[in-house]
Amino acid sequence: MAHKAGFVNIIGNPNVGKSTLMNAFVGERLSIITNKAQTTRHRIMGIVSGDDFQMVYSDTPGILKPHYKLQEAMLKFVDTAIIDADIILYVTDVVETFDKNDKYLDKIRKVQVPVLLLINKIDLSNQAEVEEKVQMWHEVLPNAQIYPVSAAQKFNTTEVFEKIKELLPENPPYYDKDELTDRTQRFFVQEIVREKIFLNYKKEIPYSCEVLVEEFKELTDITRISATIFVSREQHKGIIIGHKGQALKKVGIEARKDIEEFLQTKVYLGLNVKVQLNWRDKDQNLRFFGYEEK
Repeated sequence: MAHKAGFVNIIGNPNVGKSTLMNAFVGERLSIITNKAQTTRHRIMGIVSGDDFQMVYSDTPGILKPHYKLQEAMLKFVDTAIIDADIILYVTDVVETFDKNDKYLDKIRKVQVPVLLLINKIDLSNQAEVEEKVQMWHEVLPNAQIYPVSAAQKFNTTEVFEKIKELLPENPPYYDKDELTDRTQRFFVQEIVREKIFLNYKKEIPYSCEVLVEEFKELTDITRISATIFVSREQHKGIIIGHKGQALKKVGIEARKDIEEFLQTKVYLGLNVKVQLNWRDKDQNLRFFGYEEK
């Protein structure tokens, strides 16, 4: 039997469940999942391999109208994902309107690769509404095969997985069969810390933060990690730290627990906070934080 392999790129608007879907397909918690939009900033790959196939999933930032250079860089990840896909998973949900981001829907209509349109969160709807959504999406994206799913409940995800395997082109594997992702442990530590910031702070604060691991030392019985949280305004620094450092301490405790589970070892985590004024609009800062295509 010929070996099949391909890039399965997940695209859609913010907060429709793209990251939850990727984690369901890959079986590992690789992408940040919170109830806030724009939590995924990078293009994150998750690799699923079998004896005769390899699926390289790619979770992308949500499609949005950019208001600063960081968001422009995030949209470049989406544009590239549309171009280099072997299969596109376009994710919507039961509440999203059909006229959102017509520009990208037009791009999806013109692609020459298979498109699977996933209507997510059907557990929050009813059969009549879902059937109506399916019919409307047939008209909006006639080239797509449509699957109502619930990523959170893993409803219909197995059927989608099997369809993806069927549609994969014949290729040798792109990565070693035991690899789960193209990202480093440092990257996922940064993502875990950033997730805790999204969960513990409100309004603009999480969106103005970036995390960078400065030190990562694997010792015999513990991994010592030092990370810096960068904020874009001076007043945000005090909010991140909190009264007597309690807010930052809470983030550190929650992040350390998840990092220990991820690395399967005891972890010491030190967090610092620095101000990098308006970093989201400066090309040099964006390059420093890795917002460039590989």
